Amino acid sequence: MMRTLPSSLHFLPLKLREEMAEKAVWKTIPKGVEVMHEGQFIQAVPLVVSGLVKVITRYEDREFLLYYIEPNESCIMSFFGVIQEESSKIIAQTEAETELLLLLPEDIRRWIKQYPELNVFFHQLNNRRYSDLLSTIHQVLFENLDTRILNFLREKARHTNDPFIRIRHREIADALGTTREVVSRVTKKLEHEKLMEQYSDGIEVRL
Repeated sequence: MMRTLPSSLHFLPLKLREEMAEKAVWKTIPKGVEVMHEGQFIQAVPLVVSGLVKVITRYEDREFLLYYIEPNESCIMSFFGVIQEESSKIIAQTEAETELLLLLPEDIRRWIKQYPELNVFFHQLNNRRYSDLLSTIHQVLFENLDTRILNFLREKARHTNDPFIRIRHREIADALGTTREVVSRVTKKLEHEKLMEQYSDGIEVRL
């Protein structure tokens, strides 16, 4: 029996949704798996059906969070990589068990010519990612680390719909481009201010 795309993608033509469901590869990925590496030849454009994917960049032993890909969104960097036949410039990793619909390059190239709505979809994603990056730059330049860490944790809580986040200080440091020692000091301060509670297996953040 052929699987069907989520009804939330109803803005795409029915014929296109049927072709996607038939031709794309459905794949369920466990949490914490890198689904795309920097420099990797892009073999498919992922569409997130459920779960969550984070997109990061890495320099030497430091990482930096760029944005998240939520359900009913795709990876705009993969899309442009396929169109321009370039390798990946980013790293994508699952934040939770994630179901992906992998759209093959030859199908993507054909569909964007055949279905204008797909072009609109990726242009809208491009605008959203651009806004995300502007927000990230603003935080790095103009907000103190206390605010950045608190906003980062609240955003993760929003994605999981749970104020308790299973996360280590090292993971926070990697995402925000700082050190574990600095994160430990700041989270202790935030805990003292009653903005979060720290436990041995994670952090509960006040929303």
